[in-house]
Amino acid sequence: MLSFRSLSTSVLFRQESQIDEEQNLKEASTTSSSTLNAPREPEAGKPNKTQQLKKVFKEYGAVGVSFHICISLMSLGMFYLLISSGIDMTAVLCKLGFSEAVVRSKMAAGTSTFVLAYAIHKLFAPVRISITLVSVPLIVRYFRKTGLFKPPTPAP
Repeated sequence: MLSFRSLSTSVLFRQESQIDEEQNLKEASTTSSSTLNAPREPEAGKPNKTQQLKKVFKEYGAVGVSFHICISLMSLGMFYLLISSGIDMTAVLCKLGFSEAVVRSKMAAGTSTFVLAYAIHKLFAPVRISITLVSVPLIVRYFRKTGLFKPPTPAP
């Protein structure tokens, strides 16, 4: 007679082997489809917004970080002001193109004004990151032109 332990071990082993087979099939299908689609996708190596933001922080240092923090604080304050003044942000966000399911999940009933403002602030993170990515190089270039910042040191 089989014990419970040996039965559960054999079931777990079967489940793990099925998972391994499914992963191998997925990897094989993605490998074959990626090799077929490789010439069509020139942007496959393009970094995402977060990686671009990290690059800007590394390249421009304190200017990039402080600009992004200022933009974030202004965004959070603006959304807090809008919500506390009584504007129906659910309707506004739905008109801007956010799906109602995402808006409802972020805006649970009975939340405080700050939590609601923070949730909407998080929805607009891609906008803030894009503003930082565009603005910081322009700001640093302007400051270098006026003489406030030193020109970049050439790489050895």
